[in-house]
Amino acid sequence: MITRFVRAITPQTILRRYHLLLAVLARVYYRNPSKELVVIGVTGTKGKSTTCNMLWQILTEAGQTVGMTTTVNIRIGEMNKLNDTKMTMQGRFRLQKLLRQMIDAGCTYAIVETSSEGIKQHRNHGIDYQVAVFTNLSPEHIESHGSFENYKQAKGELFNGLTGKSISVVNADSEYANYFLSFPAYEHVTFGINNEQADINATGIQTKAEGSYFLLEDQPIHVPLLGAFNITNAAAAASAAYALQVPWRTIAAAFKKITVMPGRMERFESSRGFVVVVDYAHTVESLEMVYQTLKPLGKRLIAVHGACGGGRDKAKRPLLGKMTAQYADVAIITNEDPYDEDPQQIIDAVWEGLVDFKGEKHQILDREEAIKQALELAKEDDVVVVTGKGSEQRMATRKGLVDWDDRRIVKQYLS
Repeated sequence: MITRFVRAITPQTILRRYHLLLAVLARVYYRNPSKELVVIGVTGTKGKSTTCNMLWQILTEAGQTVGMTTTVNIRIGEMNKLNDTKMTMQGRFRLQKLLRQMIDAGCTYAIVETSSEGIKQHRNHGIDYQVAVFTNLSPEHIESHGSFENYKQAKGELFNGLTGKSISVVNADSEYANYFLSFPAYEHVTFGINNEQADINATGIQTKAEGSYFLLEDQPIHVPLLGAFNITNAAAAASAAYALQVPWRTIAAAFKKITVMPGRMERFESSRGFVVVVDYAHTVESLEMVYQTLKPLGKRLIAVHGACGGGRDKAKRPLLGKMTAQYADVAIITNEDPYDEDPQQIIDAVWEGLVDFKGEKHQILDREEAIKQALELAKEDDVVVVTGKGSEQRMATRKGLVDWDDRRIVKQYLS
């Protein structure tokens, strides 16, 4: 509480200098670890964590020892643990410490999910990135950055800071591809879906209940994950790996070993014949992708939608409600991460988007009760989807961080 108050009254110029000083000190204290690693930064609005984990699997399949830090998890070689800090990109000292631990464990590669918020706070400073991957871009964190243009430029700083024989990997399907390609790099690689202009093009796409099948450079690929959007994530990871000289046969073998990530389209079966899916989706675009994937899989779609994080992205709140109204048969709007805001006011703002919704709808402030209600309403062949937090281990409230895990709640009530 005191920390948030100090941040609120401190001028942004002073805060930025403070963050930069911390980054410099952290780099010196941990003896500049990124100089001893090939550091790969992955940025974008959606798909970063999944792309990072896919790339970790490919490089590991290629015989490398790889470290990684993402919103979901932290890996150092075979060690894998959930990220319980509620930070996509770790703080400066913790991040440099992780890089040093990766070196001590014999890692040669480090994959860092690099967020615009992290860049804004100079958490990327003192890290020599050799590879940068851009997944996609849509409006997010606008209040924090001041404008969408500032948000885009923050992402661009990752590419602007590439060093050595650098590799820039860019989604050619994005309308912002040229912006990210404008930064100098030793090698530029583009990827796309049914895009002949891309260097690496995914074609022959088939999506099934057991995952997606497609071709990359005539190499058959099977990604055993739900959601057509994971084809884009796979193409991003594969393109980065191929630029790092990993053979296509190794890439294909690695994808077969991909497992569902915690809180990313993670599926739970009920003995009553319905399915529950927990996903991190919290933007309008990602929510739509999840709904489009799950809607055809059941008789009814029951959506437990975490309202929205407090203190940011207020304009998107009714749009999130509208997206839920477009696809769900039953809508339950609940609390997510209110921070210092009144959670009921956030719920009410999302509720505005449900004004024309003809299905069953509920406001339930207590998130556990909301999930419980959804499971009680579910019948055979229904699909329940719980979005907004994924595998996060904390909920941010006025009283600080409290322990929370959507997946634990779902398993508890299913059992």
